[in-house]
Amino acid sequence: MFAISLDAPRLLRAARARAGLTQRALAKRARLAQPTIAAIESGKHDPRYRTLTRLLAACDHELDIVRRAGQGVDRTQFKATLRLTPAERLRRAAEGARVLRRLRSAGRVT
Repeated sequence: MFAISLDAPRLLRAARARAGLTQRALAKRARLAQPTIAAIESGKHDPRYRTLTRLLAACDHELDIVRRAGQGVDRTQFKATLRLTPAERLRRAAEGARVLRRLRSAGRVT
């Protein structure tokens, strides 16, 4: 089961604006009442998935579920490295290379 966090009002308003449609024109295309569109866009009505995909399709958009990049990734070391100066980063990389050479010569790393 997925927990979906979706801002349907913002998503629909943006899709409708990109398509250059009024609420009335979108309602006509999607065969829904204009007050329904207004209620969704104002956040007073939370549409079902099927309704939202129908409205987005009427705006020539589609809803796609994709995995978020970086979910579950610990970025602590990456951020700490970015806080270093370029010279400090270079020194660390050189030290890492020296350690790898020593490990290879000891037969510990292939």
